[in-house]
Amino acid sequence: MNHPPTFPLSRPSTFGLCLVLYSLLMASSQAQDLSNARQWMDAAPPVPEFHPPTSLAQWNKDRVEIRQTLNRLLGALPKRPAVPNTTLVSREDRGEFIVENLRIDNGAGATIPAQLLLPKSNVSKHPAILYCHWHGGEYDKGKVELWRSDHTPEAPGPALVKLGFAVLAIDAYCFGERNGAGPGGPSDLGSSGEMSASKFNLWYGRSLWGMILRDDLLALDYLAQRPDIDATRIGVTGISMGATRSWWLMALDERIKAGSAVACLTRYQNLTQQEGLKYHGIYFFVPGLLQHFDTEAIVALIAPRPLLLMNGDQDHGSPVDGIRLIESKVKPIYALSYHTDRFVSQIYPNTGHVYLPEMWQQTLAWFKRHL
Repeated sequence: MNHPPTFPLSRPSTFGLCLVLYSLLMASSQAQDLSNARQWMDAAPPVPEFHPPTSLAQWNKDRVEIRQTLNRLLGALPKRPAVPNTTLVSREDRGEFIVENLRIDNGAGATIPAQLLLPKSNVSKHPAILYCHWHGGEYDKGKVELWRSDHTPEAPGPALVKLGFAVLAIDAYCFGERNGAGPGGPSDLGSSGEMSASKFNLWYGRSLWGMILRDDLLALDYLAQRPDIDATRIGVTGISMGATRSWWLMALDERIKAGSAVACLTRYQNLTQQEGLKYHGIYFFVPGLLQHFDTEAIVALIAPRPLLLMNGDQDHGSPVDGIRLIESKVKPIYALSYHTDRFVSQIYPNTGHVYLPEMWQQTLAWFKRHL
């Protein structure tokens, strides 16, 4: 009579027991990590909730206070020169447009390299776009993003100027020609140089983010004062860090009349809850901000000006639940002035931190419509 075969692992083995114990230990460790993350948030001061007002009169009062708080949180920023001291380095005819290479003295110990693309037309005053480059750890690039299609479906500079827009881009602190031009000296490059610039500014009671925005506002000052630019038709756009610069700038300055921002619409509490702080560099953080409000209050300051926001649902630096909450708080603000069509927020499915061709076409159409 044949006996049924026997299998050595049909009963718990030493290997199997070790595997079970290892799994339990890992699960316990992960649970402890999650518990630690939650403890950080639970122990932090509560963030005041932003409640959209029910009247335009109340909002006009609230927005003044929010903007004042926002400017204060950016730190003790040096006062901007009333008239930017700007040097024209070169002027080149590219056939369909003119390219000017500029240097702007920021009045705070640094020179801002800038490029301006001007349409060749009979129009005396051109509408203009302030183009904000991204981060991506590409410290050697900066404003050259105008000429590249690495992050946009086509080179944004020539595409926008051919539509009739003047386009200005600058190198932000630590990027492009300013990589290695920080307080750490020429050998302090890349993320190390960015960290040194952040440390330096913290000593003086201001944030690197505040200084980056200050330079952007100086670029806006320069644009608005040029006789060949229509100061009533200036827009701003960018992807990633460029997107964040775009909506912050619109919140801070009413002279920007329309904006399009791709990726990086980040609500800070949701980012923390999803353990996403690692997706943004040190430049991004403003001390004390969550003692007053979160992103929705900043974006609300843009109303009722046209704002187009486009994000992917797989972009870990911009949690979708946070975007939805921002929308729920900002839409009522636009409704107060009967301009709900001027606020558009789109979330693209199965999309990460990228600029889709469809997004680019929407950006072009948005500026053609509103500028």
